[in-house]
Amino acid sequence: MDVFMARQPIFDRNNHVIAYELLFRSGCENTYDGIDGNEATLNVIANSVYFNMITDNKKAFINFTEKLIKEEIATILPCENAVIEILENIEPTDEILNACKKLKKQGYTLALDDFVFDKKYNKLIEIIDIIKVDFIITKGYDRKKIFDLLKINKKIKFLAEKVETIEEYNEAMYYGYEYFQGYYFSKPMVLTARSIPTNKYAGLEILKLINHKDFNYIDLETLILKDVGLSYKIIKLINSSAYSLRNKVNSIKYAITFLGEKEIVKWLYVVLLNDLKGKNSDELIRVSLQRAKFCELICNISIYKEKNFSAYITGLFSVMDAILNCSMESIIKDLNISDEVKEGLIGEENILNVMLNLAISYGRGEWEKAGVYAEKINVDINEISHLYLETLKWVDNIQCDEKNIK
Repeated sequence: MDVFMARQPIFDRNNHVIAYELLFRSGCENTYDGIDGNEATLNVIANSVYFNMITDNKKAFINFTEKLIKEEIATILPCENAVIEILENIEPTDEILNACKKLKKQGYTLALDDFVFDKKYNKLIEIIDIIKVDFIITKGYDRKKIFDLLKINKKIKFLAEKVETIEEYNEAMYYGYEYFQGYYFSKPMVLTARSIPTNKYAGLEILKLINHKDFNYIDLETLILKDVGLSYKIIKLINSSAYSLRNKVNSIKYAITFLGEKEIVKWLYVVLLNDLKGKNSDELIRVSLQRAKFCELICNISIYKEKNFSAYITGLFSVMDAILNCSMESIIKDLNISDEVKEGLIGEENILNVMLNLAISYGRGEWEKAGVYAEKINVDINEISHLYLETLKWVDNIQCDEKNIK
């Protein structure tokens, strides 16, 4: 049976990713017909072999239905890795309460999903670790009033979910929420056509150059040599165990030639995006790389294989506005990328934009949207889950390599 899987990051107050909520569905038909919640969670457990790869060794938030809680299915999972999400439609009966107490004693973290207060939950609240508050459903003062539950259990941590804007994020921070989930981090705070700060020009000059077809290696060497940090990183990279060279390389020109055009371009994108990012943007870099590779792999199984590099660039640049905190229009104006990539990035529906939207919707667990986009480029949606896992593994490896050469 084909399994669809995705993840959504959960942040702490320092904007560090501390966990992922796992989103699983099985099969294409189930995606659109509405899969049974029991089956969705059982798919998570059946595929728990992927946990460490999918969650980057962080905790996994997993939805549990009433039936699965009663049957104590959660105990199959290691308590140090799993957070048991109790769905909002579960009645807090004595049977449920006793089952949750057992899980708590065994070391599991318990969370209430999409919580809306009712006094019938009081006994359950006494043993709960995390309460997730849906910022789309919960508005205004109610977002703050939820903290009255600390009178019942002073150890509760509150998680603001479906936080879509920086204003909502700041509000949640002000009220004292400990954890945050949503798409606020992937959008720029201010979408204005302002100039890019001066200290980022050197990196952008390299980005401009490598976006030219058949760029001049000598020009690239000249620009890299102007950046001591970048020169150090490329020399350290080429002399790493990954390339197993007999003799040490001290020439930037040789390093560029040895890696080859496509590999040096990909590597430079990774390093420069990391250097250009603002504070607390590690997850943005991960999202950028994830979309890039995912778009490339999607393109490779389509009839548009010849566009795979453009697909990679489109995915890579899709969160550049958030990384640089500038409008997408002002960024692409300064880069010599193809019109097709530019159009895809600003939302005009072409092949690259469809691939990007497929990657985004799948990554968010929006299965029906993903299916629609897959149909538009004649891609089998059931193949996507394998590509997604390959993408996650690739991103983890490349970020590990980047850390090793710093």
